[in-house]
Amino acid sequence: MLTVDYDRLGVRAGDQLLDLGCGAGRHAYEAVRRGARVTALDADGAEIKDVAAFLTAMGAEDEATRASGGVGRGVVANAVALPFPSASFDRVIAAEVLEHIPADRTALAELVRVLRPGGTLAVTVPRWFPELICWALSDDYHLVPGGHVRIYRRSALAGRLSGLGLEPYGFHHAHALHTPYWWLKCLVGVRDDEHALVRAYHRLLVWDITAATPWTRWPDRLLNPVLGKSIVIYARKPV
Repeated sequence: MLTVDYDRLGVRAGDQLLDLGCGAGRHAYEAVRRGARVTALDADGAEIKDVAAFLTAMGAEDEATRASGGVGRGVVANAVALPFPSASFDRVIAAEVLEHIPADRTALAELVRVLRPGGTLAVTVPRWFPELICWALSDDYHLVPGGHVRIYRRSALAGRLSGLGLEPYGFHHAHALHTPYWWLKCLVGVRDDEHALVRAYHRLLVWDITAATPWTRWPDRLLNPVLGKSIVIYARKPV
């Protein structure tokens, strides 16, 4: 399940791509399949160990990856002090990570620093309205170690990118079907994964991800402008 549109980002074979806060690696894997040379970075060493192992397996066993020439590596590091020279990457993805970082302005400045002139960046964060309802329904949703520390408006995030010298050139919303799921979780208890309604809705989301059926994909696309759980902003670093 991808949040970033790789065509809008402009990912091409041979691009040096940084996936900041890669988590389980979903965006890194797709970039490698498209032929990018990917650096998957996270502060969680256990996550990176698993992602790096999967990237290695992709290079050895996945026909699409071998044909595209994509390669990947895993790096454990902190978003506010990236261990790379300036202008190291053609593309940068920061998906659902800035809302977890207290010093988000410093992290954004680091992303701009390592992006080459002419390169592009995609930042995704929870959308303001769905996130505001989650916070109102449940303190447990965000008052946890490593949880969300702020809610972004699109205009504010785009303004921060512009203030760092980037040129935002597009945005969209994603994952509308996930919004009611999280509202439901907040209502019944975010830790209650065994609630009957939560389990039923979770099965629907898994079906959507694994089957890619039009019965779920079309409603998701139609509802994204209204209920999209995430906002994605694309920006370019001037030459």
